[in-house]
Amino acid sequence: MKADFCILNDVTRCIACEQCVAGCKKVHQIPLDDPPPRVETAPDGLTATRWTSIVRLPEGQNVRKQCRHCLEPACVTVCPVGALVKTDQGAVVWDKLRCIGCRYCMIACPYGVPRFEWESLYPEIRKCTLCQPEITAGTIDKPGCVSACPEDATVFGTREEMLAEARRRIAEKPELYIDHIWGEKEVGGTRVLMISDVELDFLAWGDPQQLLGDVLPARTGADMAKVPYKFVGMLAAMGGLAWFVNRRRRVAAEEAAETAAAAEAAAAENTSASEEGNGDA
Repeated sequence: MKADFCILNDVTRCIACEQCVAGCKKVHQIPLDDPPPRVETAPDGLTATRWTSIVRLPEGQNVRKQCRHCLEPACVTVCPVGALVKTDQGAVVWDKLRCIGCRYCMIACPYGVPRFEWESLYPEIRKCTLCQPEITAGTIDKPGCVSACPEDATVFGTREEMLAEARRRIAEKPELYIDHIWGEKEVGGTRVLMISDVELDFLAWGDPQQLLGDVLPARTGADMAKVPYKFVGMLAAMGGLAWFVNRRRRVAAEEAAETAAAAEAAAAENTSASEEGNGDA
């Protein structure tokens, strides 16, 4: 078993056969007849039951999209219940028993990958796991998408091996490839690397230049670290407001009770005086 997991996707070799999609579904026991999503609801093709997809560009290139398994995953740092975990092999996996469906990871991911089970009664987050649980268990020796690819457009190894393979392919055909390995440095580095003959900046949110070497957990972790204090502060503020409102209600109720008692006493006094007057008459 590999000491660490990494995938290299070569855009120039992808023929859009979608065998990677079928291979992924087979490993994770997702029905193969699950229909592809509508463009208006999932323009990139990813859903809670479709963890990898092929984005077809107008120029003719076919670009795979899946979880990039960041070396410093922002999604892990924002998960309030620890449902997302970075494994020893580097793959980012999720624990469905812990997931509360808060969707913080969807907001934090710079690639917009995690998907929500909108149609489930008990919705959770779903995404690519690099088949880490299955490889670790020994049921397969490489991710399902890699085994299914007929063109070596997707290959598997250690991150060092995949970086070396990417550099080899670029050096052999410099006229074909852009001299860049996507995922080598973006957001601190990822375990899904990509080489291409077309720019792939569209796969990430925000300014691509700002993502180079930018380790997102430095920001997301700092923000999430403030949550407990903000939560306590909010509880204190809400508790103070509740005490103030309840006190006003209690004072108002006491004043109303006193007014009612005074009115009742006055009415009783008037009745007594009236009866005494009638008796004297």
